[in-house]
Amino acid sequence: MKNLDKNTVDGFGDEWSRFDQSFLNEEEQQLLFNEYFSVFPWKDITNESIGFDLGCGTGRWAKLVAPKVKKLICIDPSSALEIAKSNLSNLDNCEFEKATVDEMSIKDNSMDFGYSLGVLHHVPNTALGIKQCVEKLKSGAPLLLYLYYRFDNRPWWFKLIWFITDLLRKIVSKMPYQLRYISSQIIALLIYLPLARTAFFLEKLKINVDNFPLTSYKNLSFYTMRTDALDRFGTRLEQRFTREEIQYMMQNAGLENIKFSNSKPFHVAVGYKNSK
Repeated sequence: MKNLDKNTVDGFGDEWSRFDQSFLNEEEQQLLFNEYFSVFPWKDITNESIGFDLGCGTGRWAKLVAPKVKKLICIDPSSALEIAKSNLSNLDNCEFEKATVDEMSIKDNSMDFGYSLGVLHHVPNTALGIKQCVEKLKSGAPLLLYLYYRFDNRPWWFKLIWFITDLLRKIVSKMPYQLRYISSQIIALLIYLPLARTAFFLEKLKINVDNFPLTSYKNLSFYTMRTDALDRFGTRLEQRFTREEIQYMMQNAGLENIKFSNSKPFHVAVGYKNSK
């Protein structure tokens, strides 16, 4: 059985077709890139490195990674791969493969690096998915992951808010696509935008907003909020993990020297394939 949920994959194809990131300005794109790649060991990557982007979507990360390396293999099981091909058409060192994590044609022990950001929490078996990524790496090569956190660093009331919103997600994600899209955009307008902008102004008043809901969007565009609202509420399969659970899965998959980012988004971590 493939390690994917078809409804989730189809949903991402719809999402990235609608939000192909063409309206995301370069400054914000670079800001997001710096956050997600904050613990990635760029010092170990050269213009001779070959790696993979699992779950590339529209190619938003590949756009900034590919110019730094010899070759980047962009992998996605959804129709978003066609958008990635278009968005990255000016880069001649990108290869594309429509595949799930367990279908990758990459040879084992062949990659200098890999990353999968916001992807493996949407497959049925996350631990297996991580292991299958590690198998493709050379000994000592890094794997960068971003997996949804279980709010293990948040207060109880924050977790309660998430529990309520997750009930809403389970309803919205089962709607037909057009209703799913409209609902997510209403959520972006009535919830994401007001809370994000409130956090922005509270911070200007020197008020700590670390635990304020949706504070991570305080400096981001409404376009990103709309994209993420559809991502968050339109996705059927979503799993969340504590930092300890992620570390265990990564170690069990054959990664060592694991390092977590201490800033948003949570949790981003990098590990290196051990030599065993």
